[in-house]
Amino acid sequence: TRTIGVLVMVHGDNSGLVLPPRVACIQVVIVPCGVTVNLKKEDKDALYAQCEEYKARLLKTGVRSKCDLRENYSPGWKFNHWELKGVPIRLEVGPKDMKANQYVVVRRDTGEKIVMRKCGLEDDVPALLETIQSAMFARARCELADHLRVVDNFDDFLKGLDEKCLLQAPFCGDEPCEDEIKEMSKKDADLEPGAPSMGAKSLCIPFNQPGQVNPGMKCIKPGCQKTPQFYTMFGRSY
Repeated sequence: TRTIGVLVMVHGDNSGLVLPPRVACIQVVIVPCGVTVNLKKEDKDALYAQCEEYKARLLKTGVRSKCDLRENYSPGWKFNHWELKGVPIRLEVGPKDMKANQYVVVRRDTGEKIVMRKCGLEDDVPALLETIQSAMFARARCELADHLRVVDNFDDFLKGLDEKCLLQAPFCGDEPCEDEIKEMSKKDADLEPGAPSMGAKSLCIPFNQPGQVNPGMKCIKPGCQKTPQFYTMFGRSY
């Protein structure tokens, strides 16, 4: 559950979930557009058949896809619905797209709209899914790197916490010392309404240490006279 929570927090936005394609149960949702009261029944049936054809072709290539042919909801409502669920690609097709032998895809991660040719469906959509996967991973790694700091004194430690960073600091490893760090790093004010700022706690001892613990180094807790055993990762609880 923590892994799922991290995925939601790292990638999600104000419109809902943003799921990486490799873990999304639905990778492409196909939404027919341009269905109005003036559209002839045979044209509507042809449009729905086209959606089903796209779905079948994508399924054959291993792309998890779904058609949303519900008639009691507008295309705009469906767009919002599937954005909320984080589906990586929305494929839109209307009567004009059918005549032009094309369709429109919309990326959930960026909102970019791309017009694609019908004949290239089996190649273009899987390639775009891989592009989205790589872009989301790169963006997450960049965000982690921007919020991961190495600190050696308590002032920088507190500053990093206030800037919502993960901190790697020399630590003696004693539990009473950690309890004092937690108390000393608490804040009286709320960072956000309803989210009181708690003290820092140790999260893990990184396998890849950011540096060598040298003789003469001090534990991150002010006043601690014990020799640091390792760099420990700290973060603030909320």
